[in-house]
Amino acid sequence: MPLANEQYLTTGELARRTGITLRTLRFYDQIGLLSPEAHPPGVARQYSLRNLERLQRIQTLKYVGLSLEEIKDILHKESLSGEGMRRSLEAQLDVLQKKISHAEHLAHAIRETLGTWGTSGDSADWQDIEKLVRAVQIEENWGEQYRTSARLQSRIHLYDKFSTNPLGWHRWLFERLEPAPNSRVLEVGCGDGTFWLRNADRMPAGWRVTLTDLSDGMVEAARSRLGNDPRFVFLPADVQRLPFHEEQFDQVLANNMLYHVADIPLAVAEIHRVLAPGGMLCASTMSTRHLQELEHLAASFDPELRVLDEAIRRFHFENGAAYLSTRFKDIRLLQYQDQLLVNEAEPLIAYMTSTPMNAREKLVGPLLDRFRDHVEHLMEHAGGLRMTKENGIFTGRKHP
Repeated sequence: MPLANEQYLTTGELARRTGITLRTLRFYDQIGLLSPEAHPPGVARQYSLRNLERLQRIQTLKYVGLSLEEIKDILHKESLSGEGMRRSLEAQLDVLQKKISHAEHLAHAIRETLGTWGTSGDSADWQDIEKLVRAVQIEENWGEQYRTSARLQSRIHLYDKFSTNPLGWHRWLFERLEPAPNSRVLEVGCGDGTFWLRNADRMPAGWRVTLTDLSDGMVEAARSRLGNDPRFVFLPADVQRLPFHEEQFDQVLANNMLYHVADIPLAVAEIHRVLAPGGMLCASTMSTRHLQELEHLAASFDPELRVLDEAIRRFHFENGAAYLSTRFKDIRLLQYQDQLLVNEAEPLIAYMTSTPMNAREKLVGPLLDRFRDHVEHLMEHAGGLRMTKENGIFTGRKHP
């Protein structure tokens, strides 16, 4: 029988319906990880649907390999309501896919090692064992990966739900690439492959796309999503030291990533090196006005509150052309016309606490509740909040 919103379960009933032992549930209660929502004097401890949702997250994160302290820290900083549970499940699924991909990668490395030994009983050498150790070590911090995935889902959710341009950023950006058949395409900083997943139905059959990222875990996440498509190749790589021959690609995509690179001129030089003569670079970024209303909203509550990542100031609409013009010709800035019209507080707050600035640490507990009231009051008064979205791409050409 499903659990209705107003229905409660005793500890024993929850144990029977979930298969989790009474001892485990009591221990979770003792350490403050999962406390019953209702416990009137003289009445058995009672668990609600909200408790059940929290228990689901606890067990999944525990399965991924997080300690109970890590899980407690994550759940303390999460605020779930409405769509929040969906985003949490999406983040859990993303991390589970990465773990599966990691396990497959490790299994492949072990099979390769066994294959090199043959059946002669030869012992392993240093190189074999080092390779296996590296395979185990790839992006093992599942707690941070869950946090990263949850934050990414919060940002995607805000854009998907409240953007006014119906085409969508990923579809628009794909249309800026050149549709030439048999094109050799490189993406630097591919992340989890979302861009290609949302455009796989439009890719020419003859394209060959190499997806790279500095993070091995991101590459494996992209592989888990797109690895069954023979048009894709996956490789961990640093854009500042690309492991490719000169003039190997016809197009290079750098999607909202150059502002994170330590040495932007070096990255631009490397991209130029691997492009064929006449090849095109597409480098997306934002203006410094992008989502500026978020900072105004935060400051209206607390002048010390910060939301927007300062990294954008390293490569943006106003200075991007100067970086690219040292190597490329015919530089053009194409802007994606869009804005956000937000009429729900929770997705907006989830976005604000997903950035690496101090809103993540400050907006917790009672302060988060007060800030939510503040945002809802402003939305009610204004009929929703309009947010500036200024995304776009620089295109440049490598002259023959």
